[in-house]
Amino acid sequence: MRKKFSIILVVLLVLLLWQICLPKNPFSVKEVFFHVEKGQGSKAIALNLENQGLIWWGPLFQAYVLVIGASGDLQAGTYQFSPSMNILTIAGKFTSGDIAKARITIPEGFTSKQIHEKLKNVTRSDSVTLEKYEGYLFPDTYEISYGLELEKIIGIMTDNFNKKTATLKITPEVVIMASLLEKEVQTKEDKEIVSGIFWKRIKSGKPLESCATIAYIKGVSQWRYSYEDTRIESPYNTYLNLGLPSGPIGNPGLESIEAAIYPQDSDYWYYLSTPEGETIFSKTLEEHNYAKSKYLQ
Repeated sequence: MRKKFSIILVVLLVLLLWQICLPKNPFSVKEVFFHVEKGQGSKAIALNLENQGLIWWGPLFQAYVLVIGASGDLQAGTYQFSPSMNILTIAGKFTSGDIAKARITIPEGFTSKQIHEKLKNVTRSDSVTLEKYEGYLFPDTYEISYGLELEKIIGIMTDNFNKKTATLKITPEVVIMASLLEKEVQTKEDKEIVSGIFWKRIKSGKPLESCATIAYIKGVSQWRYSYEDTRIESPYNTYLNLGLPSGPIGNPGLESIEAAIYPQDSDYWYYLSTPEGETIFSKTLEEHNYAKSKYLQ
């Protein structure tokens, strides 16, 4: 009888070890996000793992982390798991805090709304808005933990802005100007010349007449804008208002920021961009009108 009991015990132990070491589905390519709340215990975590089809049996996971002394070391966060992972691997990710991360690239010139849209599937606190940080969310590639609060992502991006511009003399006017340059022209050389034109027009009391500001107001990027578009009442409308718009119209890269600080002096007062992306500069309004008839008709 004792021998029979011993055999049963051995078989049970083998089955338990088998369920610990063998994944629920070794051939699965499915991956799911699994979130652990701060303060959540091993029992609730184990039950959720079972309910999501990631492990065979919840109590076995709970017993395993208890036996190895890791029950209190399961870290909060969002993880990426697969049924092809066994309990040992899953527990190891919990104890090491190996949370899931997304690689997010923010292009130069993206507005705060566009950045928010890029982050919406990664971040929490979706009710937070980014508009007041417009201009200071540095365009770059970031590795962001899934489920990270939006406030913390904002901190990462603005800290990056401060780091990248630490040797430059940054003012609100510089950031606004840089955001215009980012949208208006493409090359470093053109940005420096347009920067010179814009600062010169501000000093002489001429409106900037930047189409990029109309695009920002409308929330629509078009090749050309109508006369009615340029009459829209807005503190961002540089056709109606003198000087810079009331705030940045996007988040500029370092090249545009430097161009805003170090403009290129020239005899030009006007410019336009051709459909091919070439910038045509003009010294007089007559030259500019001719260029428009030649390149934009």
